[in-house]
Amino acid sequence: MDAIKNRYEFVILFDVENGNPNGDPDAGNMPRIDPETGYGIVTDVCLKRKIRNYVQTVKGNESGYGIYIQDTVPLNTIDKTAFEYLKVDENNIKDAKKKDPELDTKIRDFMCKNFYDIRTFGAVMTTFVKAALNCGQVRGPVQIGFARSIDPIVQQEVAITRVAITKEEDAEKKGTEMGRKYIIPYALYRAEGFISANLAQKVTGFSEEDLNLLWEAIKNMFEHDHSASRGKMAVRELIVFKHDSIFGNAPAYKLFETVTVERKDKTKPARKYSDYSVKVNTDALPAGVTCQRML
Repeated sequence: MDAIKNRYEFVILFDVENGNPNGDPDAGNMPRIDPETGYGIVTDVCLKRKIRNYVQTVKGNESGYGIYIQDTVPLNTIDKTAFEYLKVDENNIKDAKKKDPELDTKIRDFMCKNFYDIRTFGAVMTTFVKAALNCGQVRGPVQIGFARSIDPIVQQEVAITRVAITKEEDAEKKGTEMGRKYIIPYALYRAEGFISANLAQKVTGFSEEDLNLLWEAIKNMFEHDHSASRGKMAVRELIVFKHDSIFGNAPAYKLFETVTVERKDKTKPARKYSDYSVKVNTDALPAGVTCQRML
């Protein structure tokens, strides 16, 4: 499959209702927030995890669509697959490289070819657990920034009771245990991303098929991730800017500035997506750039 030939930028709009989109472990798992402004934050790592999970769910059994960063699989175990395929003894890696100066490139290419998230986001495939298992470092063509809420959020603390007991001696205790969970009544978030055709062609081979899967994964990344704290999360719109060239026809910020999201009635808080107005000023797009609104 040939690598993509066009640069892209994109905007993701997603919302949450009575849930916690991205808890902060340093703050008791409360929703992440910018303390200076009160705006909500969802990290890039969180969004990439959703995309990885979707791809693994729908493509997990297909060759070329493995996922490198997984919850319970050691990275060294996956690194070994490249060495086994190329029939390289990890304990004699120095001698192997002397015999084959292109070995590092072959190992890197194997990882890119077989693991979708490496081909997409890149990866640091060097661990200090076993230095010989070094598959290199890859800078991926797809990058996603932190998502930020359109309006300041309200972190609501909800008290809950626990009636289940774990030990027999607890059965004689009176009363119920109390717990806490944190939610946001409603918030709409905006994330912005970048796709470099230059890196796709030079390094990972990120293809048109991979690109279409990325759009599919972004649009559906919350559909297979529902939980008690993320029961009502959804991607509402994906706005894609396509350049006519590999290096692009305009700075990314100019394209992002054409997308405006505003609350329709500023006298009351938003509680649903229709409370917002989303506009793209296509008349302001520079020459050589087209826009497609998905969803």
